[in-house]
Amino acid sequence: MSTVSISPTTSHAMSAPAPEEQKLSSPLATAVAAPESNAKATGVSVTEKAIRRIRAAMHKEGISGTDGGLRLGVTGGGCSGLSYSIRFDTKPRERDRVWEFEQDGERVRIFVDPKSFIYLNGMILDFEETLMRQGFNFINPNSQKSCGCGSSFTA
Repeated sequence: MSTVSISPTTSHAMSAPAPEEQKLSSPLATAVAAPESNAKATGVSVTEKAIRRIRAAMHKEGISGTDGGLRLGVTGGGCSGLSYSIRFDTKPRERDRVWEFEQDGERVRIFVDPKSFIYLNGMILDFEETLMRQGFNFINPNSQKSCGCGSSFTA
């Protein structure tokens, strides 16, 4: 194993550019129902494109938009310490925070458990479609650092 060191006299021109502001693939969807907010909770936002993809996947899986929904969560593990989890659930749990979005007359619900909400508060769920990548993109202000694939992070 070799060690590479960078001299403190490295010119500014050679340093990495400042990170760009994250661009969304579509506008944010407006929630028609959301948990009661407080001073510290901003909630979870979802783009219109992500709502369309969630609806399509729910139809394919046979999940009802009035009973079931998409569960967003955080689990321990991954190369950065915490990993995002995303799956369908048939109903919310007792202490879940539930957001409801409507698009083209159909509803989509997002469930987040209290423990995961600590890490997901203020997050935007987007859906990205490029030539190189297709999938959900977690834009999380609580993330201090994330791995290259974007599925794990450090808070």
